[in-house]
Amino acid sequence: MALPVRQQLIYWGIAALIFLAVLYVLGDVIMPFLVGGAIAYFLDPVADRMERWGLSRTLATALIFLVILVTIIPAIIIGVSIIEDQTRGLIEAAPSILANFQAFLEARFPGLIAEGSPAMEALSNIGTTIQSRGGELLQTALNSAASVINLIVFVVVVPVVAFYMLLDWDRMVARIDELLPRDHAPVIRELAHRIDCTLASFIRGQGTVCLILGAFYAIALMIVGLQFGLVVGLVAGLLTFIPYVGALVGGLLAVGLALFQFWGADNWWMIIVVAAIFQIGQMIEGNVLTPKLVGSSVGLHPVWLLFSLSAFGALFGFVGLLVGVPVAAAIGVLVRYFIERYQQGMLYRGVEAQDAQQDSDEA
Repeated sequence: MALPVRQQLIYWGIAALIFLAVLYVLGDVIMPFLVGGAIAYFLDPVADRMERWGLSRTLATALIFLVILVTIIPAIIIGVSIIEDQTRGLIEAAPSILANFQAFLEARFPGLIAEGSPAMEALSNIGTTIQSRGGELLQTALNSAASVINLIVFVVVVPVVAFYMLLDWDRMVARIDELLPRDHAPVIRELAHRIDCTLASFIRGQGTVCLILGAFYAIALMIVGLQFGLVVGLVAGLLTFIPYVGALVGGLLAVGLALFQFWGADNWWMIIVVAAIFQIGQMIEGNVLTPKLVGSSVGLHPVWLLFSLSAFGALFGFVGLLVGVPVAAAIGVLVRYFIERYQQGMLYRGVEAQDAQQDSDEA
């Protein structure tokens, strides 16, 4: 006999409170395990495909991490160094860029920017603020990331956790399935499958789109010679998970930098090239990447995703950002499931619909 609904809600509510309490108290401790689990979840389809090719799970996992060790990690180290240099340069150049922008406005719109006006003071203060606060923020982040504890955690613990979780992923899933309540196992499996599809579409699909577009924007902008092109491209790529925001923010930033770099020079046409790069990126994303990698429906509305990231980030810090997307996906799936059940019940359909259904069954 199944437990009463009220008692089930109490148990599930207690479980949710325990999860949030553990997340709040042990956030920094469990962070490497969350990161390792996320890496294993991202790479699990690759390992499964290699198993279908005839490799054992151990060999497939070992080959995946060998490729990461030989190619991806050195690329990340080099990329982080370049990003750090360009970010510092962009922060230091902010006052001069805004001064050029101010001169541009004064020359073409003299009535808009007057000496001593609030707009003039705002423009002059923005550059100084970015230079001082941006430098402090970057230095704090670098010092934190370069600490011995974080270095040990992310260089040693995360890869080890990711390796073993990827190696035992299928066994862990099977073991969890064995522990499901028998009365509710079919429903939980169905909900878990929907959550997995949503996460797969967003994290694996949209994450891959962000990486590809970020690399495309960064490489293309560096090839055309745009200063700070790598930083601009990566920002545009990271923001691609919000429809149109990545291209809009990155495009405006890139075109703005191109205006001050190429305006008045013989190669002014490079401004058009920079704008065309983002147009091409949007075409590739809309016609190729998103249909192939993400699909027609992800199931995570951008506003709901941003709210979840903001709420969990404010409550639990960086760990909250890591769990924000899975929790948003799970809540979204549960809400849609309860809406389906509600639309099938008497509260929504009414007594007349039930009587009509009974008459139809009797006939």
